[in-house]
Amino acid sequence: MKQTLKKTGHDKADRQMNDVFLQFTAKLVFLIVIMFSFNLFFAGHYTPGGGFVGGLLAAAALILLLIAYDKKTLQRMVPIDFRLIITSGLTFAVGLPTLSFFFGTPFFTHQHTHIEIPVFGDVALHSAVLFDLGVFLTVAATALLIIVLVGEAEN
Repeated sequence: MKQTLKKTGHDKADRQMNDVFLQFTAKLVFLIVIMFSFNLFFAGHYTPGGGFVGGLLAAAALILLLIAYDKKTLQRMVPIDFRLIITSGLTFAVGLPTLSFFFGTPFFTHQHTHIEIPVFGDVALHSAVLFDLGVFLTVAATALLIIVLVGEAEN
């Protein structure tokens, strides 16, 4: 493939070959890191982890794709507005404790219930999970937005 690229006049044949390997590896590592991020998020209520660490790992996985590709390709792969994700994350993280405060309970008092999910059966649902979801979304989107803005400033 390198020879074909050089014959057609591409001077950056070595760089293009390295990009192919980096891009393939980045996709594979992205899946592993994002799954581990979700694992840390869901395990965080009972063990170390949670929204903050899970959000940082999710941002790291997306930053890996940003390094392997470019900003336009990342926006096509993950078509989300980071500012909207930050806003929704802050709404969860701040709104949930405030909502419990308005119902007469102390500020960070969490509630829980059990719901029936067809495949999983009886599942406990805590309001702390929704708070952690807000932290997860806020941290992941903020870290990604900072990296993208710093990258744009250098260009």
